[in-house]
Amino acid sequence: MSELITTGVDIGSGCIKTVVFKVNGDKTEWLGKETARIRNRDPFQLTTEAYDSMLKNAGVNAKDVAYVASTGDAENLKFATGHFYSMTTHGRGGLYLNPEARAVLDIGALNGRAIRMDGSGKVLSYKMTSQCASGSGQFLENIARYLGIAQDEIGSLSMKADDPEKVSSICAVLAETDVINMVSRGITASNILKGIHVSMAVRLAKLLKSIGAVEGIVQVTGGLALDTGLVAALNEAAEQEKVNLVAVANPDSIYAGAIGAALWGAYRHEKLARLGQAA
Repeated sequence: MSELITTGVDIGSGCIKTVVFKVNGDKTEWLGKETARIRNRDPFQLTTEAYDSMLKNAGVNAKDVAYVASTGDAENLKFATGHFYSMTTHGRGGLYLNPEARAVLDIGALNGRAIRMDGSGKVLSYKMTSQCASGSGQFLENIARYLGIAQDEIGSLSMKADDPEKVSSICAVLAETDVINMVSRGITASNILKGIHVSMAVRLAKLLKSIGAVEGIVQVTGGLALDTGLVAALNEAAEQEKVNLVAVANPDSIYAGAIGAALWGAYRHEKLARLGQAA
């Protein structure tokens, strides 16, 4: 396989992620990355701006990119060469971030998904949460706003809990009502957040269990991967569900989908090139 430049573009519900790689056989070099919060802006225009900025900062000319791989909600991206499903890209991206992982838990703005894969990144089983938003980043963002705290404080505050308050409802609307009642009863933000994390983690642990992910490392990806309180709650929930799973995060977990897209794009490009030569 000859050396090539490939890029990955992942449009999520709340954020755009782009990456650029140099690939030569089994050797990969991550050259650049860029994120942008959508915030009611045109996602495709924002993607173009983020993509161009990434290439410029990486010192890569757009004409030298052999394959532009899209994923997530980027299926209609005009400058993409091809599109890959999110379960495929997060599986491969999770494996890149942690070669020992055999499962990925992608927790985004609107839902969560559990993915089990083999050592090559091939998806073996997959399942998403229901449409209810109570297991999502948007739900936590709404709760943080109500509590008057910044999103990046959620994890550290949750870790300080000394008496987590149980959140009984899995419905986002009813859970938010629970939180209002908790505040009126003087429950601390730490104990409220820990209770929410526990509720989310139990649901997500059951999701992993339902796809046969019952042992080994789970790479957490998506916007909530860096929520230390949620990752800690996931590991507690794994013990509760009697599965031998260890949830881990990576500083670059948010890029997992884009990474997987770029790497699968390189694979597809080489495969098409071989077929062309054979023809």
